[in-house]
Amino acid sequence: MTLYCATQNQGKLAEFRLAAERYAPAAGAMVETVPDLARIPAPEETGSTFHENARLKALYYARFAPGPVFADDSGLAVDALDGQPGVHSARFAGPSATDAENNALLIERLRGARDRSARFVCVIALAAGGEIAATFEGSIAGRILDAPRGSGGFGYDPYFFYPPFGCTLAEATAAQKLSVSHRGQALMHLFRFVAGWTAPSVP
Repeated sequence: MTLYCATQNQGKLAEFRLAAERYAPAAGAMVETVPDLARIPAPEETGSTFHENARLKALYYARFAPGPVFADDSGLAVDALDGQPGVHSARFAGPSATDAENNALLIERLRGARDRSARFVCVIALAAGGEIAATFEGSIAGRILDAPRGSGGFGYDPYFFYPPFGCTLAEATAAQKLSVSHRGQALMHLFRFVAGWTAPSVP
């Protein structure tokens, strides 16, 4: 079975494919990007929750794919910032912000804060036949450091310290990160579901 994903983020795509190999090897699930994704105008993410945005994106991109499509919406929720950046994590510092710009703004906003607790949240929605087949969620708790550590991962990973590992997610290996991360958990549920699922035929 081929599942199509709606992302141009190479870091996410690598995690999707690693998860397919780990959690659904017998099903032979393959992950490909939606055809001509770069030419498809992105939908406006109007949802106020990760669930709403994941469902919105999955249904939108399913119109452009010859098979089931999954889309994720994920982000960082920082307690001292009342859950921000939340659904705005990828565009915290602006619509076209880079990871470096988002991280710089995060550290600036946390200056002087004693509570550095935070969590990553991920929701994945699977769409097929014009409907949402299922949604899957994962989360991971940690704390935000003042300085980056590690060269792996992407996004806020260099600043996100995970106590059980004693390092940031950017210092963990790809396999280690997948085993505990918010996205790794949601992907595990997705591919275990897919392993026993028959997708509706595309007209």
